[in-house]
Amino acid sequence: MQEYNLQTHSYQETEEFGKKFASLVQAGDVILLNGDLGVGKTTFTRGLARGLGIAKNVKSPTFTLIREYQDGNLPLYHMDAYRLENNPDEDLGFDEYFHGNGVTVVEWPQFIKDEVPDDHISVNVKRDGEDDRKITVKLHGDKYESRNFGEIL
Repeated sequence: MQEYNLQTHSYQETEEFGKKFASLVQAGDVILLNGDLGVGKTTFTRGLARGLGIAKNVKSPTFTLIREYQDGNLPLYHMDAYRLENNPDEDLGFDEYFHGNGVTVVEWPQFIKDEVPDDHISVNVKRDGEDDRKITVKLHGDKYESRNFGEIL
């Protein structure tokens, strides 16, 4: 497993990191976003969407569970599993997203941990001051070995 760390100092830098991250993702990639409420998970996803050429405004999918953005270079599937905490067995067709033709981002993945594929990227965001964020990226699985994530970190 490869691990990378970086620090951002504003929400703009966190969004810019997501935009750069988009240059390395491919169809079928699953990104798990971990971090406290309001730490910048959706901000990272907004940047990722911009990097994929998605023009629509990216919002948290808290109440819809899944938002699909189809207008970019790759489809983006943005999930929020927080509301599944008390009902983790609900079948929402995760496999279709995880093994589909787009990039899947999951906020609060601990609530669907049994559904998550072995090959995935985890992005952990921690508050490190008022505007600063410590971001740790871990690459789980062989499919990421040939990609140079270090070049954007």
